[in-house]
Amino acid sequence: MKRLPPEIVLDILSRLPITSLVKSKTVCRAWRRIIQSSLLAEKHVSHASEYDPGVLFQSHWPIKNQYFFVDFASYIEEKREEKRNLKQIHVSTMHANLVGSCNGLLCFYNAAQIHICNPLTNYSMELPKLLKDPGEKGTLGFGFSPTTKEYKVVEIVYPRKRPRPRLRGNPNLAADQNSNQGEVRVLTIGDSSWRSIGKVPYQCIQQPSQVLVNARLHWISQLGKPYIDDNIVSFDLATEHFQEVPKPVCESLNKCHYELLVLQGHLAAAASDTTGGLEMWVMKEYNVKESWVKQFSIEGHLPRILQRINAREPFPRSFFRVICRFRNGKVLLEHRSQALIIYDPVQDRYKDLIFPEAPNWFKMFVHVGSLISI
Repeated sequence: MKRLPPEIVLDILSRLPITSLVKSKTVCRAWRRIIQSSLLAEKHVSHASEYDPGVLFQSHWPIKNQYFFVDFASYIEEKREEKRNLKQIHVSTMHANLVGSCNGLLCFYNAAQIHICNPLTNYSMELPKLLKDPGEKGTLGFGFSPTTKEYKVVEIVYPRKRPRPRLRGNPNLAADQNSNQGEVRVLTIGDSSWRSIGKVPYQCIQQPSQVLVNARLHWISQLGKPYIDDNIVSFDLATEHFQEVPKPVCESLNKCHYELLVLQGHLAAAASDTTGGLEMWVMKEYNVKESWVKQFSIEGHLPRILQRINAREPFPRSFFRVICRFRNGKVLLEHRSQALIIYDPVQDRYKDLIFPEAPNWFKMFVHVGSLISI
């Protein structure tokens, strides 16, 4: 290594999986100094799209405040029944709700408190408290703007008691919208206080996972009747402006529950119904309605682990969640927060994914590990 130019060493290390880098810090002092440098951290993040994402488990049962990380980029060997090891990580907060993951940083909130941490480097920082009053409710987002080089937390707040919005097309809708507007508050990481940037006529709903695409946070907005009047809205972290994003022309999205997610850097929408079916739509070219493409459809499937848990009472085959898509085209699915499946859209085959140390009940989030600190 001493004979190699520093830039070559940096490039080699930046292409290693994050778990391998964390272990490599113990090789020698020189490696530790390089691996802890901000230059390597930034270069490693720039290569993140070349690897399969990691996944974060969050569980509060049977033991509270448990977090596990799986680095799929470091797993190469294929097995008939895949078994992987979980890496338990420490998060310095109790009973916290995850806002989102960005560049290896996790943003959590608990009551009025909010903080950011990197669980793989034990870095953490506490942020100014939320401004939300007891009579308000809202949704949060966390992301990074490459344009301004700033991390930001966004909060959209609504009064808890508000008139029910009228259906689209009603002439009285405009007058009713004023009582349903949400106030937008932004905290730029490093500032000492939150800023209010005004109100928006969107009823953004809390989503299961972070949807950050093109440096824009995305939510589903319910204007009137659920699903039929839904819109997709985005918040540009650089300009701090909202805009509507066209949703796919899909009959399923007007009848079924759907959620937004990110698939290999693209905005995606997964529509599920009570029969166990699920349709996956991906926007190939951002903000272009015609670029929405139906990637695959999933029929009902019952994982073997759930069959063993309760063989007498078969589980409904619904409640699938798409977590992420790997470079080989296979898709990671979560079933009822209890089981994981690898789905191959080309072969239309399912494979149970086994974690011997996995908790009995969990939430899952895509988390690309990094060495970043703010």
